[in-house]
Amino acid sequence: KMITLAKKNDLAARRLVLAEVLDETTVKNLFEKIAPKYQDRNGGYVRLTKVGLRQGDATPKAVLELV
Repeated sequence: KMITLAKKNDLAARRLVLAEVLDETTVKNLFEKIAPKYQDRNGGYVRLTKVGLRQGDATPKAVLELV
């Protein structure tokens, strides 16, 4: 959702993202570095891969990555 807002690259989108993230550096990176990479992509920015269970308490583990 944040990447989709950042792709708009306007003041309203920046304020909406800033209301959720609260860290100016992260918002700046999102708008200047991450969003331009996904300009031609319509959704599907994240890949979630299940990697099994944790040994100690059998909690499911997963790897979250930007595509």
